[in-house]
Amino acid sequence: MSTACFSEWRKLPVSLSELCINTTLRCGQSFRWQKLPDDDEWRCVLRGRIISLKQDPTHLYYRYYSPPSTAPLPTPPASTSPSRAASKSANDDSESQSETASDDTLALIKHYFNLSSELTRLYSEWSSLDPNFKKKAPQFTGIRILRQDAWEALVSFICSSNNNISRISQMVEKLCINYGPLIGTIGGRAYHDFPSPQALTGKDVESRLRGLGFGYRAKYIYNTAVMVANEREEGWLDTLRNPESPAFGMEPAHGGEMRPEGREGYRVAHEQLLALQGVGPKVADCVCLMGLGWGEAVPVDTHVWQIAQRDYKFGRGAHKTLNKATYDAVGNHFRKLWGKEAGWAHSVLFTADLKTFSERLTTSKKVKVDVDVKKEEDGEEDVEIKTTVTTAVASKRKIKEEEDIDEGEAKKGKDKVVVQAAETTHTRRASKRLRKQ
Repeated sequence: MSTACFSEWRKLPVSLSELCINTTLRCGQSFRWQKLPDDDEWRCVLRGRIISLKQDPTHLYYRYYSPPSTAPLPTPPASTSPSRAASKSANDDSESQSETASDDTLALIKHYFNLSSELTRLYSEWSSLDPNFKKKAPQFTGIRILRQDAWEALVSFICSSNNNISRISQMVEKLCINYGPLIGTIGGRAYHDFPSPQALTGKDVESRLRGLGFGYRAKYIYNTAVMVANEREEGWLDTLRNPESPAFGMEPAHGGEMRPEGREGYRVAHEQLLALQGVGPKVADCVCLMGLGWGEAVPVDTHVWQIAQRDYKFGRGAHKTLNKATYDAVGNHFRKLWGKEAGWAHSVLFTADLKTFSERLTTSKKVKVDVDVKKEEDGEEDVEIKTTVTTAVASKRKIKEEEDIDEGEAKKGKDKVVVQAAETTHTRRASKRLRKQ
């Protein structure tokens, strides 16, 4: 395939408090977004097109590349009649298709980032209900629960078992490169879409995935692909979706009455997912929350269990260890606390606890005051007051080759923690006559 060319940049008004892509795309929801080296641009293939994003405090900027042979999925109705469209020239047709793809891409971005919800209002509600959330949230604004493809979410979170975000991302990329359709090549990099269930049902898939480093997860991915492709009706996963958060292009509907254990549709979806290979309660909840739109789903792993123990007094009495009863108790507690978007609120606290973002909570300030008093011959005192304020913030950056560090760390591309300090000094002088003794 020839080298792809992007559309021009377009912009969508959205503040960082409503959406922060630098946090949302790094907090363990989606594992396919790639941040360009030495740039703030993010890229991913969504629904057959390459999407590129950038952001400033007031706008989200986007551009896209969609292969000519791939029709946008789905597109808004044509704005011109068939008879009029037939009379257009080839150039006009090309321009019309470009405009339609542009409109479709904007709608896709709004859907994917769940922009119909007013996030600042939700943060305010959650803060009023929970002092711990109120304390952590100001450093982690703009985190949204993505509306991802359900199949992609399912396979990605099967890969998450006993894993970390970096390795999950590597596995998902290997799946796309080896089994996903090629969409285009930009800057020497090939971009693939996520493979379909059918693409992962070949007889050699399991052994090949093991060779690619998937370990025991290879069997789970293959068996689940076979079940979804051959033993379930087409579109089965989307039938498990929250009607209030439907697939792209579908109209929302009422999702049912909220209960302490979640809405009925959520419980049904969770139970059916457990029948798949490699899917336990945590993976099922991840898929329900980030692939099926059930906001009350609260994935509880050892990390969330630590948060529950430290900040919400779990780990005592009958809740000393993480088992099924404790798992359900933690989820029910957060659902009672935050309501039908409990999984969203929980994800903010989960993100706040990730080491990746630890620098946001490590700002320190030191104030030093020096007073120097000198006696003058005329009996006056000359007082000099010097105030020094030092503010230090720990941050991470990539190690450069020329830095004096271990060669192995440089090759691995490790981050180096750098403490950046800003110092401000203010000096004030005053004179006063000495009192006579």
